[in-house]
Amino acid sequence: MAKTAIAYKEKMKEISVLSLLCSCLYPEARKNLMGEFQVAGMEVKPINKRASGQAFEVILKPPSPVSDAAHCVTSPPKREVSLEDIQKKLEAAEDRRRSQEAQVLRALSEKREHERDVLLKAMEENSNFSKMAEEKLTMKMEQIKENRQAYLASIMERLQEKERHAQVVRRNKELREELTA
Repeated sequence: MAKTAIAYKEKMKEISVLSLLCSCLYPEARKNLMGEFQVAGMEVKPINKRASGQAFEVILKPPSPVSDAAHCVTSPPKREVSLEDIQKKLEAAEDRRRSQEAQVLRALSEKREHERDVLLKAMEENSNFSKMAEEKLTMKMEQIKENRQAYLASIMERLQEKERHAQVVRRNKELREELTA
């Protein structure tokens, strides 16, 4: 009896949903299929026809006591845990914790080093900018000084030319006065 129940359960696993749907469309096949279900230890009752198709109620019968013994699965025996195993696991956990701490410290030191590099680069750029600005300012000041000296020299030259011209005019005036006198 147990072998037939197992064989029927295997048969039920093989029946696909498609064959169940086909049985809804073809009543002859449905009668054969329901016969198989009833023999397999379940009862299938058709429920009132619906507009969308057919509905069935499947009632599973309780398994026989013979089949319970065949399907009884025992849990594997518990392995005894020794003190050495516990110590090994604790040491492994401690090693993992140490490596994780070392990894975090390494990441932090890399971050600090990066920040230090960024600050040094910023300071270097700032000093370079200051030097360039100072050089530009000194060059500009020298240029302004040279331009001012050139301007003053040109003014002095014009003034000297006017003075020479005035002396020439005075001499000419004196000569004219001497000639007319």
